[in-house]
Amino acid sequence: MRKFLGWLLIVLMITVGGAMLYFRTPDTDPAAMRAKYGAPPSQFVDLGGGLTVHLRDTGGRSAPVLMLIHGSNADLHTWDAWAERLGKRYRVIRFDLPGHGLTGPSPTSNYSSAAFVDVVEKVRAKIGVDHMILAGNSMGGGVAWHYALSYPEHLTGLILVDASGQPEPGNPSPPLAFRIARTPIIRNLAAMITPRSLIAESLPGAFYDKRLATDQQIDRYWEMLRYPGNRIATIDRFSTAPDYATDAKLARIKTPTLILWGENDALIPVSSGKWLAQRIPGSQLIIYPKTGHIPMEERADQSAADAYRFIETRALAPAASK
Repeated sequence: MRKFLGWLLIVLMITVGGAMLYFRTPDTDPAAMRAKYGAPPSQFVDLGGGLTVHLRDTGGRSAPVLMLIHGSNADLHTWDAWAERLGKRYRVIRFDLPGHGLTGPSPTSNYSSAAFVDVVEKVRAKIGVDHMILAGNSMGGGVAWHYALSYPEHLTGLILVDASGQPEPGNPSPPLAFRIARTPIIRNLAAMITPRSLIAESLPGAFYDKRLATDQQIDRYWEMLRYPGNRIATIDRFSTAPDYATDAKLARIKTPTLILWGENDALIPVSSGKWLAQRIPGSQLIIYPKTGHIPMEERADQSAADAYRFIETRALAPAASK
């Protein structure tokens, strides 16, 4: 019986190993990805400690600075529409956070909010910007309001677009991605087997108009996820305990704040936008009907115009710059 069980274990190991080899989706080639997604005006900025970020810095050098932070599993290209619309008036800086896009994994494997804030600050210091308007979408919005708490002296304006942060105590079960990240065997499989269909089925959920999740977009998300190290980084990030907002934290934000939200956001509900607006002093909330999780893409013209109006009338107003 023991011999039989031994042979059975060997057969199972061979079967599982063969299945993993068969279904395994390999990493993308870094050189090919840089050629495809990192051509000029992209640059790769060494922040020290083994971290080099993929960054785009466009617009007039003396213009007011608008820094844009992308969301979870996205990259700097999610801000293309804003960069095009606002780049004639502002110096627009955007980059791939560690574990995303062409930046690749963090050398420290630290994907906490504090670690991301540290990267934002290092980018700001590296490019020599003293004051800026900081905007973030989803996870990037969470990074943005955390930055506003840590470095308010460098901000004249804060824009939160469907931002993370509100606790959800009524949800006793963590999302599937978090459960996968915390299950050793399954997380290892997830780092090896990530078919394109996974993105094709999930990305449309970020939009109200599902047609906006084009084949080109799906390919970019899939290829960037498979950039060497990003899959493990994603799992490590999902297994990191979130640093939620509290009334006390948000009450400390004195930076002029604009909150933009898609009314039909299926990932972070519009109620979260209202919750943030009630707790950030003096903040303004704009809700877009028939819009999902990424208004800067789905409502590019309107959201960019609203951002422009806010920046000109509040972020750059004399009272805000004092």
